[in-house]
Amino acid sequence: MVSDLSNQSLSGRTVLCSPTGPDELATDLRQHGARVLTWSTLDLGDPENHEPLDEAIENLFGYDWLIFKNVNAVNFFLHRFQTLRHEISELDAVRVCGVGEEAVHQLEESQVHVDVIPAGLSSPAIFDAIETYVGGREAFRGLTFLLPVGSPANGYLQEALENAGARVDRVTTYRTVGANDSTLAHLNALLAGGGIDCIVFNSSDDAHDLAQLLDTNDLSRLLAGVLIACVGSGSLQTAVDYGLRVDITSAKSAASFIVDALAADWSGNAN
Repeated sequence: MVSDLSNQSLSGRTVLCSPTGPDELATDLRQHGARVLTWSTLDLGDPENHEPLDEAIENLFGYDWLIFKNVNAVNFFLHRFQTLRHEISELDAVRVCGVGEEAVHQLEESQVHVDVIPAGLSSPAIFDAIETYVGGREAFRGLTFLLPVGSPANGYLQEALENAGARVDRVTTYRTVGANDSTLAHLNALLAGGGIDCIVFNSSDDAHDLAQLLDTNDLSRLLAGVLIACVGSGSLQTAVDYGLRVDITSAKSAASFIVDALAADWSGNAN
């Protein structure tokens, strides 16, 4: 049961929820004045142009490292790699970093050796794991990295590697789009402009899905200043793995608890 907080205690606030989240939560949020948005359903596909990826594959000998930031990168890269009639054994010539259980499992199932498995999912965790493997920051100088990605946009990982003296090539390997492109563009604009006040993760898959939709491991940078609420230990652990600061936690999907916690947090910050 919702406490005696005003029925409009969330007025003027925008809350982003998973498209698979409970209807009860969205209903309660709206009843308390919040604007509720959901992110688009993940929809993956081949890149519009395979030429940059094909060129990178044919010149794989020029790279020291392959970094697979998620399972999508693994699946689409290996599919194209084998479509071009290359043997998995050719990947033995490069060091491989696999990020996340799904990506590592798929690499191992495909008989690709994995040299580095970061402890977390965030870009800083990836950089730190590789830095430890190569023996320090100075060892990056002169190394070449290939990052199969879903978006050509730069991010923290590329910046960190290049600042350490490495060369990094991002190659579009797949398309990460929402069911509605305009909805995804609107979400990106809201995040960039500070238009999202809170995000609620209801399951361990939610943060993964949002990160893949936005094609980033830099959720902590992208969501800086956004209140993070997690329902259940699984969603909490995934959020932490992405380096997010979690502000509100609930052991189970209790809409009233989340609503009251959000209202109390914003009320406290206003005072």
